[in-house]
Amino acid sequence: MIRKLVVAAPLCVSAFAAAGAADLTVTVSGIRNASGSVSAGIYDSASSFTKAAEALVLVQIKARQGNVSFTVHDLRPGQYAVAAYHDENGNGRLDIDPTGVPTEGYGVSNGARNPQAPPEFAKAVLELRDQNKSVTIDIAY
Repeated sequence: MIRKLVVAAPLCVSAFAAAGAADLTVTVSGIRNASGSVSAGIYDSASSFTKAAEALVLVQIKARQGNVSFTVHDLRPGQYAVAAYHDENGNGRLDIDPTGVPTEGYGVSNGARNPQAPPEFAKAVLELRDQNKSVTIDIAY
């Protein structure tokens, strides 16, 4: 089940109620201006990682300089990775140059950016147990 949300303010989302579930709070930091939006996805597999259509949770928040945050409630224990980008021009996608290098700011959990290739789920993975967790995604341009 994919849950997609578009919001204009800080967000609290209930994903899936489950025994032992926990909340994941995501802060996206380093946003350089208030143009466009910030999109973030929470992924639960390597095969879906960074594919917005396959995100477990997909969030879009009006950009503002500095930080934006959201919380997803009731995630089941497991492995997750987060990817976010600043869609400065508001076209709904992470823009890239002709060589495939992103031209808009982006970041992933654990700072697992790779300038030569797409980020890897295994390097970005977060272990979520029955305790609430917070993660910061640093946007780099």
